[in-house]
Amino acid sequence: MVKVYVETELRPSEDINKVIKAIQNVFDYEKMEKMPLREGFELLVFSSTTLRSIIKLHKLLRNQRILDAARKHLITGKRENVLTFKIHKQACYSGKISFVNNDNESPNGPIKFIIYHNEINKVIDWLTPKTKEGRPINEIEIPDIS
Repeated sequence: MVKVYVETELRPSEDINKVIKAIQNVFDYEKMEKMPLREGFELLVFSSTTLRSIIKLHKLLRNQRILDAARKHLITGKRENVLTFKIHKQACYSGKISFVNNDNESPNGPIKFIIYHNEINKVIDWLTPKTKEGRPINEIEIPDIS
């Protein structure tokens, strides 16, 4: 089973097209839903049933050479078969990845990833392999389940 959810708040001051662009820079979603939160705020939820939807994220982590830092965030966000982490919304809009520990680190709220997979450790190893001198030691194939 593979489920990938990406969610973020849409605040009254934000342009929905810019928020969607930020998401599309890191995630190829199959479905998008808007849900009301509190007055003027909405929750945007994007979803996919394949890890291929996060290949852009996979590539950005390598291009920015942040595999070691990213791996620490992912390991911290692992619970059984679920992986949760947050990234900075404005950085994503610029095509960059910046992890956040709490919502206040991203002024318009973070982008939250929730990944369900039967072999979540393999997902972490695929996204952020162990490195030596900043280079991946062993790249593995995408652990998708069809």
